[in-house]
Amino acid sequence: MQRIRLRYTKRGRLRFTSHRDFQRAFERALRRSAVPMAYSAGFTPHPKVSYANAAPTGVASEAEYLEIGLAEIRDPEELRAQLDESLPTGLDITEAVEVRTPNFVERLEASEWQVRLDRVAPEDAARAIALFLAAEQVEVERLTKNGVRVFDARGAVAALELLPPQVGDGNDTATDGTADVRTGNPCAILRLVVRHATPAVRPDDVLSGLRATADLAPPVPAEVTRLAQGPLDEETGTVTDPLALDRAAAPAGL
Repeated sequence: MQRIRLRYTKRGRLRFTSHRDFQRAFERALRRSAVPMAYSAGFTPHPKVSYANAAPTGVASEAEYLEIGLAEIRDPEELRAQLDESLPTGLDITEAVEVRTPNFVERLEASEWQVRLDRVAPEDAARAIALFLAAEQVEVERLTKNGVRVFDARGAVAALELLPPQVGDGNDTATDGTADVRTGNPCAILRLVVRHATPAVRPDDVLSGLRATADLAPPVPAEVTRLAQGPLDEETGTVTDPLALDRAAAPAGL
């Protein structure tokens, strides 16, 4: 059985696609593309598809991963193109590599997020970040199916910084270099790297922590995008490519 790892995106309005909805869309794409799937044994065989650490509904992503098993050998790039044509724009298959190394999920040690805070002045965000990072522990609450849970949102944060203002396309409405190029309102854009710990700390937990430590309360919901997930370089606070080992292990010429 050949196994292929795929990287895909959730962009634009499709960030509101739930993981279950994506699973249905992907299974339809497999059928439309006539992919020779391998199936599990037993009375109710299922196609061999494994999903890894999906982003929450409402969050965009450039780095979602899954793995499929094939009954016949296929070229990974041709397979990627076939599946991508069968999925709606926004759910895009961006990369496919043949599995050559084990323990892929264990490599997903951290995620890098971009958090866009509309109508928040960058100087207010910078002050809140400094207070959050100076704290040894920041307790936040989250409502779970078992009730309200209290946990530390600071310990899992490997990096948190304010990004420079976005560069416009010549039609900016900003006048001071710190405003949102799309609306002309103040806008702060954060880069956040969070370790995949237990309990999982999400960007909205960190936003709760910024509210708790610095009373930073964005007037509109944050726009969150996962930029990467993979091995964490603790020295630089960067997330590296989890498919790099598979590419490196491929025979020369493939």
